[in-house]
Amino acid sequence: MQIAILIFEKLTALDAIGPYEVLRSVPGWEVKFVGPAKGPLRTDCGALGLNADYSIDEIESADIVLVPGGKGNRPLLDDENVLSWLRRIDAGSKWTTSVCTGALVLGAAGLLEGKRATTYWPFLEQLREYGAEPVGSRYVEDGKTITAAGVSAGIDMAFHLVAQEVGPEVAQTIQLGIEYDPQPPFDSGSPHKAPAPTVELIQSLAGASSEEWLGAASEPA
Repeated sequence: MQIAILIFEKLTALDAIGPYEVLRSVPGWEVKFVGPAKGPLRTDCGALGLNADYSIDEIESADIVLVPGGKGNRPLLDDENVLSWLRRIDAGSKWTTSVCTGALVLGAAGLLEGKRATTYWPFLEQLREYGAEPVGSRYVEDGKTITAAGVSAGIDMAFHLVAQEVGPEVAQTIQLGIEYDPQPPFDSGSPHKAPAPTVELIQSLAGASSEEWLGAASEPA
């Protein structure tokens, strides 16, 4: 199973690395990090770098393609070089997937037309612009397309994908292997659960820099 994870400047690290940790653990599966060009790329906060070992010109096919989110993918919405590559990969892929606002890139490539899909919740309604039906779910499977909600949801989507391909036993083994047993100290990981001021803050900061997030979050209510 050949897996291509598209990376780019100012991506959100966990969008790519969370699914990577699950998918790379399946025996015989090979994960490649692919960028518009080869070379190092900085994540949205600038403190972490990932390396694109391949350019999109070098990857002609993949069984699974994954598009992460992050404010750096906004320029990709108008980057025909990347969008046409996604269309070519999708034509032969077994699964076409996204995490967070990566769904917007799939939409811009025309790959969500008439499909149910999800994304990071502040951008959910924006999916309609691409002919998709927004669904507020952890991940949504429609045909061979699987879209995950924000950031950490990519891990759950990856486990679902592994279970679909090689069975729940393998997925459960990987889950135990990486000790993925979420027990967060707060129950505010959804806009339906979080306090209203927190929801409003995240809505106002969607697309903002990490410095703006930290500054706003530390301000007294």
